[in-house]
Amino acid sequence: MLNPTRLDHDWIARHIPHQGSMCLLGGVEAWDPQRIECRASSHRAFDNPLRMNHRLGAACGIEYAAQAMAVHGALLAPPDSIGARVGYLVSVRGAQLHVGRLDDIAADLRVEATCITRSENNILYQFSVSAAGQLLLAGRAAVVINADELTATSGDAP
Repeated sequence: MLNPTRLDHDWIARHIPHQGSMCLLGGVEAWDPQRIECRASSHRAFDNPLRMNHRLGAACGIEYAAQAMAVHGALLAPPDSIGARVGYLVSVRGAQLHVGRLDDIAADLRVEATCITRSENNILYQFSVSAAGQLLLAGRAAVVINADELTATSGDAP
């Protein structure tokens, strides 16, 4: 069952690396160890850093989903952990865009990510972005955690 604890934009900005206008999510609506639901209104902002030619293409919704995954990771981190584990979006599969752009969507975005599988350094999420009950985009994303540590210990050093 999802935890209905709401977290605001300031909490998110303190817990993920995205800062300033690049911190796209407005808040967390609910979460549990497998799933997170976030909301966002920044898709309507004229200064959204992902806009190009005065438009915010629907594929930019993948970044909204990636930030929801980062927030989910921060929520799952042990409370006494020092420093965030850095995650890298390494693959997006099965992405389906049901609209051409996001900046003309009047309602707030609902960004959901559900963990499909997880290991120590890899997480596979199913994600969706919707607004007012309309699915805007969906897909799957693979995240590698602490990739720098993996390459340092892989034995590739000279």
